[in-house]
Amino acid sequence: MTQAKPRFKTIEEYLNYDDATDTRYELVDGVLVEMGAESTLNTQIAVFLLLTFSRLGLPDERLGVKQKIAVSDSKMTAREPDLIVHSVESEAAINGKSQALLKFEMPAPLLVIEVVSPGNPGEENYERDYVEKPQEYAARGITEFWQIDPQRSVVIVLNLKNGGDRSREFRGKEPVISPTFPNLQLIAEQILRARR
Repeated sequence: MTQAKPRFKTIEEYLNYDDATDTRYELVDGVLVEMGAESTLNTQIAVFLLLTFSRLGLPDERLGVKQKIAVSDSKMTAREPDLIVHSVESEAAINGKSQALLKFEMPAPLLVIEVVSPGNPGEENYERDYVEKPQEYAARGITEFWQIDPQRSVVIVLNLKNGGDRSREFRGKEPVISPTFPNLQLIAEQILRARR
């Protein structure tokens, strides 16, 4: 027997939901969407980047893991990216809260990083990672968004300029260029393999 997924009217209802499992969910238009298990490589990439940004001199409290971002107030949607690099303002807004959620009315972080799930155009994973999330993060005012795709061996840096995203792809030994972090010295394959 399949149990119906609850529909939430507020982000707080979602944050307080517990189905007595270890399943991770994002909230999309008021409905739970199962995130699935992370691959070992995906988690290694997230940890590698966390350590890399820490080495740039960012205070640890400005690096967010397992934190959620409300990306739409009207559609009741909250995402849980692999890594958030907070602005001073977004870190201050979320610091000390009982729930690790950057609410819609709070300041935007500097950078959001997603290690994308395997999928092809037209499939749910692909549409979520390559269509929905870039639109949501841009609408939320997040000025830089990275899509890291180990399956396609590419790091895509999207930069919000004049209300639209401009993207640039990096592969192999190409240096990854971050408009927000110009001192970052990484090549694409380092990120894709989670290696120094």
